[in-house]
Amino acid sequence: MSGYIAINVAAIFGAFDHASPRGALALALTAAAPLAGHIWAFLAYMRDSDEFVRGLMAKRFIVASGIAMALFCAWGFMESYAHAWHAPGWYIYALFWLAYGVTGPFIRTSH
Repeated sequence: MSGYIAINVAAIFGAFDHASPRGALALALTAAAPLAGHIWAFLAYMRDSDEFVRGLMAKRFIVASGIAMALFCAWGFMESYAHAWHAPGWYIYALFWLAYGVTGPFIRTSH
């Protein structure tokens, strides 16, 4: 995640303010790559766990995904119909992990 942090800190301080459209696209994909790697590593950890832990983590992952998608879609409808402020799409990643953390204590069985 250090690459992710470095790219975003550089962007915050204006390092890419004058990037070409192609450069901005490359920057966006480069910033997203560590997030995909993080999910891949998490799924690999699940795969290598015993069946109880794998089932428990899978259930939490599915519930958190559903909550994050439902909340993000609801916000999208509020943007469209109620003129709420625009939420950037990358918020869903943080929302997913927030939902995963919040639901974890409540999902204690793997079935």
